[in-house]
Amino acid sequence: MTPRQADILAAIVRQYADTAEPIGSLALAEEFQVSPATIRAEMAALERGGYIFAPHTSAGRVPTEKGYRFFVNSLQDEVPKPRTVATIGKRVSSLRDQTDQAVKMAAETLSEMTGNTAFATLSDSLYFYGLNQLFSQPEFVDQLRASLAARFLDEMQAWLFTSPFDDSMEVFIGTENPVVKSSGLTTVITRFESPYSNHSYIGIVGPTRQSYPKVISLVNAVGRQLEEVLH
Repeated sequence: MTPRQADILAAIVRQYADTAEPIGSLALAEEFQVSPATIRAEMAALERGGYIFAPHTSAGRVPTEKGYRFFVNSLQDEVPKPRTVATIGKRVSSLRDQTDQAVKMAAETLSEMTGNTAFATLSDSLYFYGLNQLFSQPEFVDQLRASLAARFLDEMQAWLFTSPFDDSMEVFIGTENPVVKSSGLTTVITRFESPYSNHSYIGIVGPTRQSYPKVISLVNAVGRQLEEVLH
């Protein structure tokens, strides 16, 4: 993949995350200040490589799982704005002496800031917040996809409490997920140190159409704030 193709793919990922609409050559031509024909040629190359595809008869393109994976792998570490980190810390720290409530608040904050369903584990408990955020997404208007997403959430607990995650961030895109691979979901998860359990995780579940830099940085920030509060 050429540098310009990588930049175009990144633009498609970003714009599709914002609009949920296939991205056409005209919008990209304006952003890159080249002709639409040039953009179409580059998009054709990306499509041949399996990074984007045309849904139905649309003239626009959307990323594939391969395209999302390439984009995520190319990301540089992003840190949330200090004000955002301060807000997270203030909300979670306010419940320092109420462990369960602090974990629930962390999940609630993460859901609100990312627009996804958030989850957190502590000991043998699994907390979800913002389920409406998931099922209100246009991807899950389809009944079958919504059913698969619901099944995914049902099977998460067994997966979370048996998975050998380390301290690093994990991003599972679509079929990379260990459970219900056809669910069309992305999971972003991090482990946080806790005196209560070796299986303490926090993260989000949402459609593969994500603002990945923002979401990854926020999951990491909330996890680190929980570590500070619980120790």
